[in-house]
Amino acid sequence: MKFRLFIAGMLILTGSSGFAQLNGDVLGQHQLTVGSGSPITSLSGQGCIFCHAPHSGLASGKALWNQKLTNTTYNPYASTTYHQKGNPNPPLGSDSSLCLSCHDGTVAVGQTIAYGPMIMNGTMNGTDMIGAVDVNNQHPLQPQHPFSLVLPLQDSPDLAATLVQGKTLDPAVSLIYGNVECTSCHDPHVQNKDQISTTFLVRDASKGQVCLACHDPSRAVGQSNPGQWQKNPLTLWPNSAHAQAANAVAANANVGSYPTVQQNACISCHEPHNAPGPTRLTRAPNELDCVACHSGGANVSPAAPNVFAEYTKAGNVGHTFPQGTNSHDALEDLVGQNVVLNNNRHATCADCHNSHSSYPVSSFTALQPPSIRPSQTGIAGVSADGTTIVNPAVNQYENCLRCHGNSAGKVANPVFGYAPVRAVAPADGLNLIPQFAATATSAHPVMYPSSGGALPQPTLLANMWNLTGTAQGRAIGSQIFCTDCHNNDDSRESGGNSPNGPHGSKYSHILERAYPFAQAPAPGGIIPSQYLYPNPDLSPTGTYALCAKCHNLTLLDQSWSHHSAHVVTDGLSCSACHTAHGMGSTSATISGQRLVNFDVNVVAPNGAIPITYSYNGGSDSCTLMCHGQAHNGAMAPRKRLGRGVK
Repeated sequence: MKFRLFIAGMLILTGSSGFAQLNGDVLGQHQLTVGSGSPITSLSGQGCIFCHAPHSGLASGKALWNQKLTNTTYNPYASTTYHQKGNPNPPLGSDSSLCLSCHDGTVAVGQTIAYGPMIMNGTMNGTDMIGAVDVNNQHPLQPQHPFSLVLPLQDSPDLAATLVQGKTLDPAVSLIYGNVECTSCHDPHVQNKDQISTTFLVRDASKGQVCLACHDPSRAVGQSNPGQWQKNPLTLWPNSAHAQAANAVAANANVGSYPTVQQNACISCHEPHNAPGPTRLTRAPNELDCVACHSGGANVSPAAPNVFAEYTKAGNVGHTFPQGTNSHDALEDLVGQNVVLNNNRHATCADCHNSHSSYPVSSFTALQPPSIRPSQTGIAGVSADGTTIVNPAVNQYENCLRCHGNSAGKVANPVFGYAPVRAVAPADGLNLIPQFAATATSAHPVMYPSSGGALPQPTLLANMWNLTGTAQGRAIGSQIFCTDCHNNDDSRESGGNSPNGPHGSKYSHILERAYPFAQAPAPGGIIPSQYLYPNPDLSPTGTYALCAKCHNLTLLDQSWSHHSAHVVTDGLSCSACHTAHGMGSTSATISGQRLVNFDVNVVAPNGAIPITYSYNGGSDSCTLMCHGQAHNGAMAPRKRLGRGVK
C-alpha cells in the first residue's frame, strides 16, 4: 500500500509540473493495467513495475530497469546517402535497448527481474514492433529511423550543424549522451504531449517540428564526395507546396495523423517506424510514394492533381515508369556516367520533381522560358554543355538533359511510336544537346534564343492557342519550353483538366497534340494512304495541331510557295522533310536551314544522285525521290527565315 501511494504521489507531482492539461494517467498505454487502453494488460502490479524496480536496477545499472533485456542482433539502417556507417546494435542498458526489450518482440512483456513473469493478457500491435523478426528470420532496423549511432555523429547536408556537437535545434528533442536514441523523440512516461499523434512524442510534432529539430532546411551548404553530388534537399521546404498545403486528409489515408497535409508535413511521405519503402523511410518506394495523394480518390481534399491517371489512361504512352527493378536513387550520377542511369533507365517522380521544394504554378501566362517550372524547383540538371552539373537546375531543359543528353543507354523505345531516321544525324541520334546547340544550323529555340530575338517567321503567332482553339494563352517569346510540345494531352496549362508535364499522352512521343508522321514501306516509294493527309485541317485543333499551337498554318506558302502542294494537295506530313528539334550536324549535301532534314525511311536518293538540299540567296534546291516522284534540283524561291522554325 505504501508503494502504491508513493507512485500515485509521483504522478500528481508530475502533473503539476507541466502535464496538468492532460486527462487521466499520463502513462497511457504504458500503464499496462486493465482500463488503460493498452493492448497488453495485467491484473498484477502497478504500471511502473513492468519497467522499473523501485529499489534497485536488477537488469542493468540504468533506470532501475526491471524488464528482461533482449540480446537480439539487428540489421542496421543503410542507404547511399546515409553517412552514419557501421551502426552498432544498441548497447545493453542504453535507452534504446530498454525500449527494444519490449518492442522487438523477442521478450514477452512482463518478464520482470524483480518479480518474475507477470500474467499478461493481449497482444502488442504490429505497428508497435521495432526490429521484429521478418520472413528471413532477421531483425531489420532498415525500415526504422536510425538510432544508437556510431559516435561521433557524422555530418550531412540536411542535418543541423549542431548535431556533431551533441545538440539539436529544439531543446524538447534532445540527444542522449550525444546520440540519437528512442527517447530523443519519445517520452515513454507521457503519451499525449502531442494530443493528435498520441505516440509518446516529446512534443507536438505537427508541421514536422520533431523532424526539424535535427533536419535543418536553413542549412544551405552541403558537402561533396568525389564522383558524387549532394546538397541540402530541404533548403526550400518551408514555403514549398507540400509544406503549405491546406488540403484535408482523410482519416483512412495512411499519410499521417493530422487533419491536413501541411500539419502532417514530413510524415505525409515518410514513416519513422516500419516504413514500407526500402530506403529513406518512405511510405512506399519513392517511385510510388506519391501515389497516395496523386492518383485521384478521396485521400486529400481538395484532390491533388491526378498525375498517375496519365500513366493508366487507355492508349496513353508516357515516360517509362519503374517496375521495381529500375528504381531511382538519390545519389545516382547526374551526368549519366553511373550504371544506375546508364543501364537502368527509369523516369520517376523524383527525377523531375523535388518533393521538398516543389512550388505550385500560380500563373501559366507569367512563365518565362526556359526557366525551370515552379513545380520542378530544387531539382537537379545538366547544363547545355552536357557535363556540368546544375544543382538546382535553372532552366527546364537542364533537367531533361539528365537523360536526354550525353547519358548512355538511350534507346528508341517502340512504345513511343514511329521514329524518323534523319539523313543527317550525329552518332547518338537521341542526344538532344547537339540538336539544340547554339551552333546548330537551325533549331527550335529551346536551349538558345531564336536568331536576334526578332522572330521573323511569317507564320508565327503572338500567343499560343489552347487545346480547343478558342483562346490564346502565353505569349510566344524568343525561347520555348520542352513541355510546350511534350506534355499531357489534356494539360491544365492549355485549358485541359489534367496536370502539366510529359507524364503521358494519347499522342506518340508524349506530344501534347496531334502530329502525324509520314511513313513508307520503302524509301522513295509510294506512301500508303493511312500515312497521307490530303486537305488537312490546318486549324489549332486540326491535323497538325501541335504545329498550329504556335503557327498559323494557313500562311505556309508565305514561307515556301510549295508548302500547299506538298502538305495540302499531296497530303505529305511535315515529318517527311523537317526534323522537330534541330540540325545539330551538317553534311556536304544537306545545308540544314529551316529544320530541313529528310526522313530516309520516306525519302530516297534520286538514282545515283544522293539526297541534297541547299538554300542560297532565297532559292531552294532539292534532289531526291519521294512518294514515287523525282525531284531534280531548283525549286521556287522562298523568303529567308531566321533561326527557329521552318
